[in-house]
Amino acid sequence: MLDGFERLQGIQEVADSLGITPRTLRLYEDRGLIAPQRIGAQRVYSHRETNRMRRIMRGKRLGFSLRQIRELLALYDADPRHVAQMRGLAERCRERIEDLQAQKVALELTLDELVRIEREALAGNVGVDDQKR
Repeated sequence: MLDGFERLQGIQEVADSLGITPRTLRLYEDRGLIAPQRIGAQRVYSHRETNRMRRIMRGKRLGFSLRQIRELLALYDADPRHVAQMRGLAERCRERIEDLQAQKVALELTLDELVRIEREALAGNVGVDDQKR
């Protein structure tokens, strides 16, 4: 804040600082996830909207859909004294943890199988190469 005014940033400045494109910011605005202010026709972003974008990006990185992110943002926006909302946030996180743990198990099984197939293939190739000599 400078002299009681919050510093506002333009769309390109925010996009650059977050490592995304202005198109991504417009998409999230169209989906109702962020609501930048406007000065004339130009979008300007407050510190609050930039932080909200960081939460959205974290949600995407964690594998949440935009619908799920919208729900999570509503929980973030809720008064932390509202126990039901905080329990809802914890529940959503628990569900995602369980999904990821199941995916991890599936990935580990797939990796184990691929390693086994690779070893078998290499063992078979070694025998073929040896016979040619």
